[in-house]
Order: sequence, then C-alpha cells, then structure tokens
Amino acid sequence: MRQRVATPAWRFLLAGGLVCGIGLLPWLTRTDPAYTVLKARSAEREPTPEVLADIRRQLGIDGGPLHVLTGWLGGLLRGDAGRSWISGSEVLPGLLQALGASLLLMGVALLVAALTAAAVCTRTLRLGARRQLDERRRGGSGSAVLAALPEFLVASVLATVVGVQLGWLPALGWYGPQWTVLPALALGLPAGAVLGRLLDDLLPGAFGEPWALAAAARGLTGRSIARQAVRRCVPALLPNLGLFVVGLTGGAVAVEQVFDIPGLGRSTLQAALAQDLPVLQAGTLALVLLAALATGATRLAARLLTGPAVRDGALSSLHRPTPPAGGLLPLLHGALLLAVVGFGLARDPLALDTGQRLRAPSLDHPFGTDALGRDLLARVGHGALDTLLLAAAISAASLLVGVLLGLVPRVSGPLVDTVNAVPPVLVALLVTAVAGSGTATPALAVGALAWAPLAAHTSSLLRQERATLHITATKGLGAGRIHLLRYELLPAVLPPVLRHTLLRLPGVALALASLGFLGLGAQPPSPEWGLLLAENQPYAERAPWAVLAPAAVLALLGALAVTAAGGLRRPSLPFRRRPTRVGDGADTADGGGRRSVAGAEKERVLT
Repeated sequence: MRQRVATPAWRFLLAGGLVCGIGLLPWLTRTDPAYTVLKARSAEREPTPEVLADIRRQLGIDGGPLHVLTGWLGGLLRGDAGRSWISGSEVLPGLLQALGASLLLMGVALLVAALTAAAVCTRTLRLGARRQLDERRRGGSGSAVLAALPEFLVASVLATVVGVQLGWLPALGWYGPQWTVLPALALGLPAGAVLGRLLDDLLPGAFGEPWALAAAARGLTGRSIARQAVRRCVPALLPNLGLFVVGLTGGAVAVEQVFDIPGLGRSTLQAALAQDLPVLQAGTLALVLLAALATGATRLAARLLTGPAVRDGALSSLHRPTPPAGGLLPLLHGALLLAVVGFGLARDPLALDTGQRLRAPSLDHPFGTDALGRDLLARVGHGALDTLLLAAAISAASLLVGVLLGLVPRVSGPLVDTVNAVPPVLVALLVTAVAGSGTATPALAVGALAWAPLAAHTSSLLRQERATLHITATKGLGAGRIHLLRYELLPAVLPPVLRHTLLRLPGVALALASLGFLGLGAQPPSPEWGLLLAENQPYAERAPWAVLAPAAVLALLGALAVTAAGGLRRPSLPFRRRPTRVGDGADTADGGGRRSVAGAEKERVLT
C-alpha cells in the first residue's frame, strides 16, 4: 500500500518540478526578462532602468520568480492561464488552438504509423501463420531505412520532392485536410517503422508458443492465429507507443517548423525563445498532462490485453534462443558508409568557390555543391565523423541507464513519463540557459532523453518475462532473485533492448542534427549535419540534391544499424545431452540427434 501511494506522489513531484523549472527559464538565462520583452515589443526604445521597472510592474514580475509561479498556479485554479508577455493576448485560446492542430496532426500520424507497422510485419505474419517462418530472415531494408530516419529529415525530403518538385500536395501552411498529409507522413512513417520492427522482433516468439502450435494443429485459420499473435505481442510495445503519442505532439517541433504548422510544440518553442513565460508554462503543462493521459491509457490497455496471465505467471517467453541472422548486408552497408566518409574526409569542407554555387552532382563533386560552392561530399564526410562518434557514445550510455532504470519500474515509470513530455528543444534551451550554448548543448539535451524509451522497453519486457512459466518453475526450485536476474531475465531481455538501441542510433545522430537544424547546436561554418540541412533547405527547389544527398547517406546509416541489429539474438544454452530412455517422450532424440523443444525447455528449467 505504501508503494502505491509513493508512486503517484513521485509522479506529482516530478511533474511539478518540471513545470517550475520551465517557468524559471527566463531567470536561469541570467538576463532580465523585462529587457527581452522590451526588445520584442520595441527594438528602438532605450532600456533605461525606469523603462525596465515599468515593464516588470506591467508583467507582474517585480516580486521575483516565486511570486510569478504562485500567481500563475493560482490563476490556473480560476481557469486563467494569464496573458502573453509579448502580444498581450490571453494565453488559453491560443493554447487550445495550437493543441487542436497538434491533436489533429497526431491522429493522422498515428493512422499512418499503424499502417506502416502493419506493412513492416506483413511478411512475418503471413509466414508465421503458415508455420514457414525463418527467424534469421525477417524484415526488409526499406523498413530499416524508415526506422532510422528522424522526422525532420523525412519532412525535408517530402517537402522538397512531393511538395516542391512534383507539386502533388501543399508543403507549407495549415489550411485544411490536404495540408495534414505531408506532415503526418513525416511523423508517422518513422514512428510506424520503429514500432513495426519492434513488433516484428516479437512475433516469431508468439508463433512458437504452445497455444499457436495447438491452434494450428486443430485447423484454425492462419489469419486467426496471426491476429492472436499480434494481440500477444502488443502489450510489450504499448509503453513505447505512449512515448510516440507524446512525441507526435511536443516532439514534432522540427516538422511543424518545416511545414509552418501552428502546433503546440512550435508554439512552446517560440515562447521559450522569446521568454514569453505564461505561454511557455501553459504549453509545458499541456504536454505533461498529455503525457500522463497517454501513458495511463497504454498501461490500462496492456492490463486489459494481458489479463490475469501476468499475475498468475502463466505466460510463455517471447524471447527463445535463436541463431543469429547471417548475410552480407551489414558488411555491404558498412563498406559503403565508410567509403562515403573516407572520400569526404579527403576533401576540404570549408573551401569556397563562388563560381561553383549549387552545382549538380558530377565527377568533381559527387554530391554537388551548396550555395557557397562548398563540396557537399566533404561536408557530409567531416560532419559524419563527430556526429556518429558522439551518437554512439550517447547510445551506449542510454542503454546502460535505460536497462538499470528499467529494473526498477516504480522509480523509472513516472520519470520516463515526465521526461518524455519535454521536447529535446526545450531541454536544449534549459542546457543553454544554465551552461551556455556550444557543441555540447545538443549532446546533453539528447542524452537527457534518449534513455527513456529503452527504460520503458526494458521494464515492459521484464514484467512479461517474470510472468513466464519457466520463471515460475525456476522459483519453485529455489532460485533466488540474483540467479533469476543473471541467468534468466537479463539474457532474455538484453538482446531485444540492444536491438532497439541500434535501431535508434541513427535517430540519436539526427536528433543532434535537428537541434543544429533549429539553431541550437553548432554554428556556421561547421559541417554539422543539422546545419547542412538548415543551410540547404531554402534552395531545395533549385538544388534538390543539396537535401537529398545527405538524406541518402542517413538512409544508408539506418540500413546499417538495423541490419546489424538483426545479428543480435539470444544465444542457445549449451544443454547437456542425456542418454535416451524408453518412454521419455519429451527427451527422445530424433534421427539427427536433436531433442524436441519441450525436452530442451524442460532440461533448461531443471538445470
């Protein structure tokens, strides 16, 4: 009972600390908020002490930050979110309008994500229902590329190709249903590919469970078995689905920026940049409440789908020992990526040639040139080196933190919900306010959030793995917690979480770039990937290769990460062979000297 009371209190404390921290952002910047508001209202007016004091009195901040926070909280109890410091208009109507745009975009993006995830898993579902699934050959390179690409890059490519070059759909503004298609695709395609890859990773285990074998033996249709297999695997993915729901609103800042959508994430970012405290506080509170609703709904859905099986310890493990995936695709992708980076490093990324501005790809410039005549291959290669090394370090640290926190879900659950409610852009602003801007700002901001989906995935998988039959049997034989964790739980959970980490590695690399894309990372003339896209975006119609060439390299990185992740499987345990005994049907060897799955599972539990 004490733990049940402690969890909501811990959640409330974290949410309150987040709102207060965002609310204190103008004071953390060590600049006078009155000065910022004065420059936003009238850049020509002199910031004399009298003028600044008058603005503080008008804004109601003459009493200090604590006075502002308490006044704002008191206004919320009366249904008043205050007035904007910049425009003077009421905050609540504008916030509701921005929230409506974000929720509409989120709904369409979730539909796109669901269809994409279904397309990714179609082959596995078809073959698994027919009992023809080979666990070493699953998934495709197309889903690998989509899963690895971040939303802002997909948005840039869609806006460039579909909106500008082909002119099929509008690429700017928010005026009707047509304007939701491209941003929804930009948000839903990567999210659906990630969810589809995670579901595709679990489906073979579901098709190998006794209920599936019995259903096939009794003549049930393959469609029915496949539908139940999806239902069996979905509870393990629901925590990550909740993270995606929140990410499709507050985390869609870059996509809203590309398509000029007046959504909640963009409004909150603009308020943070302008130090418009009432709008910033209200937007952050809306994101926190949305995160709480999304995670609560996913937990309820997981409990309804799983039923009493988790409580009674009646599940089978979805993570059976499987052989690693083979093939030359990871080597091929790695060789191509190394070739691109190597040829790029041999060139000068800062050499200017105004006579070669926006040149198309050629033998002299394989990726073309940018608006200043600089070689794009050189800039991609030099930008890749630092970005990839930093992304690998952040991913390794996130894996460690995510697994450790995933082992204590009562502590990590509320923390994950709270952290996920904050877009990386706002975290970058907080880091900039406290530590100043620089190349370390994106790393700190991305690292502060990258562990959250891994922790949610770990805790979800552990919860289901603890409810499996072989864990129940091992407990009955006297195994302690340390033994279960070391020899049973971690070997089953670590491979899928590690594959998840590799799946997100390109996303981490481009999350660093997205902050540079928004102007919160490295500054020109650095060849950083985010700056590269931001600098070339205005020339997308005239020189599409300036955006598409870096996108191709990023797609190659995604293919490498996901195909390499396919080789990470739970190793088979070295079962000891026993003499065959008459009547021991579970352990009777076949002509090839292999025992049945039931015999292997029985011996694994006993040993």
